[in-house]
Amino acid sequence: MAHISLKAKVRELPNKPGVYLMRDRLGRVIYIGKARSLRKRVGQYFQPSREMRWDPKTRALLDSIADFETFVVASEPEALLLESKLVKEYKPHYNVLLKDDKRFLLVKLDSSEEYPRFKFARLKKDDGARYFGPFAHAAAVRLAMQWARKKYGVLVQGTGTPKTKDLKYSAYLVPVPLKDLSREEYGRRVEQACDFLEGRNQDALAELNQQMATAAAGKHFEKAAELRDVIGSLKEIARTARERKFARDLPAKIAPAIEMLDLQRALSLPVLPAHIEGFDISNISGTLSVASSVCFRDGKPHKAHYRHYRIRTVTGSDDFAAMAEVVGRRYVRVREEGGALPDLVMVDGGAGQLSAAVRALSEIGVQLPVIGLAKQMEEIYQPGVPEPLQLPSNSPALHLIQRLRDEAHRFANAYHQKLRQRRIQESVLDEITGLGDKKKVTLLKHFGSIQRLRAAGVAELAAAPGIGPILAATVKTFLERS
Repeated sequence: MAHISLKAKVRELPNKPGVYLMRDRLGRVIYIGKARSLRKRVGQYFQPSREMRWDPKTRALLDSIADFETFVVASEPEALLLESKLVKEYKPHYNVLLKDDKRFLLVKLDSSEEYPRFKFARLKKDDGARYFGPFAHAAAVRLAMQWARKKYGVLVQGTGTPKTKDLKYSAYLVPVPLKDLSREEYGRRVEQACDFLEGRNQDALAELNQQMATAAAGKHFEKAAELRDVIGSLKEIARTARERKFARDLPAKIAPAIEMLDLQRALSLPVLPAHIEGFDISNISGTLSVASSVCFRDGKPHKAHYRHYRIRTVTGSDDFAAMAEVVGRRYVRVREEGGALPDLVMVDGGAGQLSAAVRALSEIGVQLPVIGLAKQMEEIYQPGVPEPLQLPSNSPALHLIQRLRDEAHRFANAYHQKLRQRRIQESVLDEITGLGDKKKVTLLKHFGSIQRLRAAGVAELAAAPGIGPILAATVKTFLERS
């Protein structure tokens, strides 16, 4: 019966690349895989015609599957990287083959040698050497390095000073024996070979394709076949280099993806929380009470949607009422402007702040998933759930909402500090004889800030409503002396 419901779930999957996580009856991740098409790949697990052909390990996996999750990505290389990262995160029982990266071949170059050689290795050590790879197809990279030795005139394998048999020169490019090379010239060749290993080998591919075509036209089919294999190896080198570059560029994108996926699972959210908004209240003993609203898109700050608020309806130190006010104001405004509602709302605080936010949303008729994150124990409060959820300290989901909470706290405090500083500066006006509260407010509203007020001349001050030339001169004299 479980497989019947899972088959129905498979039919809803997109025909797109992605990663799937298989879970057992206890909710544990037991297998993670990648797919060019999630619908086709995951569907294969639940086809009766295939069950008899599965090996014992796969049949044991199938018997253990109670549910699965999927994550859509943009391309197959991204799926491969996300799969590897999730395997390292969850360490699923059935992912034995992905747990050890040491099986892939590396190319190592130690520049401290007199004649640096390109060598093959299985382990990447912290020894100061330069490493290329890992390469999934060992035969391809070995064949490509044989070609690179001839093409660039570099040493492959071996140790020490080159022997007589090593002192051959390239028949392709550099008709200079190694024994006559300066260290500088040999270093230049090594850098050319390094560029080749980094995937910059399009010129080499074009040259080899021409040679293969010439060999085939001359009916030298054995030579053409050899060149065909080398071309395949060079393409494999280029593909691996592109994926390495993709991996270098991707962590900032992939890590939030994992965090959002983990948060969706931890909170049982209906959709991936790609748009989250967080709120925080800041005040000192109930004075200058302010709030912040910050926004994360795809796990990263989206500062165009940051907002700060002066609390209007609350007097004294009442964080619950202040939270209700600002949450209500925020989503009334979003609704009026036709903006996008978030996938998740987080408030800084525990059950009290959460209840205030839920009540505010209910009063304006907006339904959104809401959580509260309490600082002391980093506990997550959810509506209708009596006990708070406490995620492990290494949880990707926890890391995401902690960043959101810290950003909301920073933004609220920065606004509060700005207002405090402004009030301190403005308080100097209280000491001016003849300048009451109403005229003080008039001046500040007219000039915008104490800095502009100080820079104004007597005539400009006198032009402000209700000030006049005599009071303007008094204000100017006082500000110049203070």
